[in-house]
Amino acid sequence: MSSRILIDPNTFRPIVQISIHADNKAGRLNEVVNLLKAHDIHIIAISILDTTDSSLIRLIVDYPEEAQEILNTEGFYYATTELIAVELISEAEIVKVTSALVQAEINIHYIYSFVTRPNNLSALAISLEDNDLASETLKRHQLKLLGQNDIAR
Repeated sequence: MSSRILIDPNTFRPIVQISIHADNKAGRLNEVVNLLKAHDIHIIAISILDTTDSSLIRLIVDYPEEAQEILNTEGFYYATTELIAVELISEAEIVKVTSALVQAEINIHYIYSFVTRPNNLSALAISLEDNDLASETLKRHQLKLLGQNDIAR
């Protein structure tokens, strides 16, 4: 049975980032993208960090459990991490996000934007040192946090 059916849509689930460790060679990203597309997994956000020898492909997808099964089957090495995702009504809210986090003295490890988002609103994926405190802080500043169910199709 598909995990798309088993998940309660009313339960808040944090955004799951999949970090794929890949050889830094031509076509490797294309291979991952096509693999997910072939299984109807949509990429919601993407970031790539590359070095001379390897690349780190960070992905947020609509169905991370299914993506992990596919990556396991295909022999990809990856890790998962929970991130905070914040919906942005406009780019001016980026300052609101960073100001709230600095006031709470929460360090940002990295940040990247969503490629696609329901309701035509932008969003940021943020890796932080303390997700629980960051969630409370951002909510207190009237910022909308997104969960995994918000990005499932």
